[in-house]
Amino acid sequence: MYNLEINKIIKQIKAIKKKKPVVLLQFPDGLKRKALEVVDEIWGKTNAQILIWMESCYGGCDVPVLGKLEKKIDLIVQFGHTEFKK
Repeated sequence: MYNLEINKIIKQIKAIKKKKPVVLLQFPDGLKRKALEVVDEIWGKTNAQILIWMESCYGGCDVPVLGKLEKKIDLIVQFGHTEFKK
């Protein structure tokens, strides 16, 4: 039903070149129910450590404030947002 571009995410994770990269997934409230499915698929193909941001998300500019954890995150993936153009 949704194209969450999982293959693109897996490719980005593998490009990190770490044995166990740490990935934070951020879903808008309407997609949170699919979070575990997404985690299972990504983890099964990358062995990355996956974290799910469970607080509300109000758009692509609503990046989680992670404090000390921020230095340990290798990739943040935001679902359900329009891609920012460079």
